[in-house]
Amino acid sequence: MKIGVLGAGTMGSGIAQVAAQNGHETILVDVNQEMLNKAESALDKILNRLVEKEKISEDDKINIQGRISYTTDLTDFKGCGLVIEAIVEKIEVKHDVFKKLESAVGENCILASNTSSLSIASIGSALKKSDRIIGIHFFNPAPLMPLVEIIPSVQTSQETLETAKNLIDSWGKTTVVCKDTPGFIVNRGARPFYGEALRIYEEGIADFATIDWAMTEIGGFKMGPFTLMDYIGNDVNYAVTESVFAAFYYDPRFKPSFTQKRHSEAGFLGRKSGRGYYSYAEGASMPEPNKDMKLGQMIFDRILAMLINEAYDAVHMQVASAEDVDKAMTKGVNYPKGLLAWAKEIGEKEILNRLEILFEEYGEDRYRPCVLLKRMAK
Repeated sequence: MKIGVLGAGTMGSGIAQVAAQNGHETILVDVNQEMLNKAESALDKILNRLVEKEKISEDDKINIQGRISYTTDLTDFKGCGLVIEAIVEKIEVKHDVFKKLESAVGENCILASNTSSLSIASIGSALKKSDRIIGIHFFNPAPLMPLVEIIPSVQTSQETLETAKNLIDSWGKTTVVCKDTPGFIVNRGARPFYGEALRIYEEGIADFATIDWAMTEIGGFKMGPFTLMDYIGNDVNYAVTESVFAAFYYDPRFKPSFTQKRHSEAGFLGRKSGRGYYSYAEGASMPEPNKDMKLGQMIFDRILAMLINEAYDAVHMQVASAEDVDKAMTKGVNYPKGLLAWAKEIGEKEILNRLEILFEEYGEDRYRPCVLLKRMAK
């Protein structure tokens, strides 16, 4: 099958690399020739590194490069069986682009979006033949991250879903199928990791370094929430939180934080700006955490309970199966364990008890325990 990718940014070029490495003739289209040139030279560097590490041979490298065509012309997508869009996250732009895509491809071509937060149903509404729309959400960097979320919308045909899933599975990716709801599985499920950490800081319970220490040393997470937000970029992370909050009709569980908003407004975006919650200036030293085990355990227990509650809610609302929710959080954001498996290990009664204490103390809907967790605890 011939694969098309629209958008030669980091995500688009990464997806094109994956398709070409899996033997597909691949067409990478971008309106900006400079972006295409950058994508081509970046791929050359990546493939040279893979040859040096003996992951691929020199012949493999030449073959992979030979399978990708770089072009500014949408009509070059003619003959593709699948086109994946990876452009700016603006719904009006996507509507316009998908109309143009539909006129460039055959009627059996699947049209997919790599969006991380927009409605697949809304994107598909721009098409005359809307049963061909689907979300295929890769994680960055696409060649390295194993998880891909497959998101059928209300218009998507069963055939489109099966073809898309089987294809991405054949690329050696771990796929999870989820409902077309805000944030899908990962961006929804991970919100409390950031949101509750920010809340704990705002209440003066602990500073950034102590919260990060609790989550890495006690919780076993690869990165603490503040280190991770600095890595992602506070502007990006805040924008996702704000869009998920609005998309869930302002459910208090997803309420954004003024601390993150102010850091973003100040230009403290994290690593890319040299300063975020921490300073990344040359010679700057990281602040020392308070290694009080009792405090650390309390922080970890509270954030984990919120994460688990969100995972149960995703299963309860049929966003995805329990198996796919756990798979998504371990493979998509590298959590040490699946959240539902973790709850069973600790005991669902214990998690429910932690949430009920928070709910009673704060009286906020943010801490309301999910009904499925209550049922399982019973």
